[in-house]
Amino acid sequence: MSEATGQQDARKRLARNLALYTLARIGLVVLIAALIVGVATLIGVEVPIIVAALFALIVAMPLSLTLTPFKNLRVRVNEDIAVVDERRRQDKAQLRARLRGDDDSSSA
Repeated sequence: MSEATGQQDARKRLARNLALYTLARIGLVVLIAALIVGVATLIGVEVPIIVAALFALIVAMPLSLTLTPFKNLRVRVNEDIAVVDERRRQDKAQLRARLRGDDDSSSA
């Protein structure tokens, strides 16, 4: 039962870290878009929001790969994915063993 609880904890951690990473990236795009619109307004140029958002996406992509807070979140997401994926592989192997007729319940 503790393995199932550990798996659920890993999935919850993955969901939480993935949501945080996604929100952080969206926040970065919004911040850059607001900065573009703000600077354009200061110099007297009108920039449509969609254009500012597209430029913000282009700028935010490499920034989110290089800035430390994003890198730390991305590493945590990757570690959580590895834990969940390893458990899924183990469950799949155990199921295949059962389908072959191997009673491998004591080794899991």
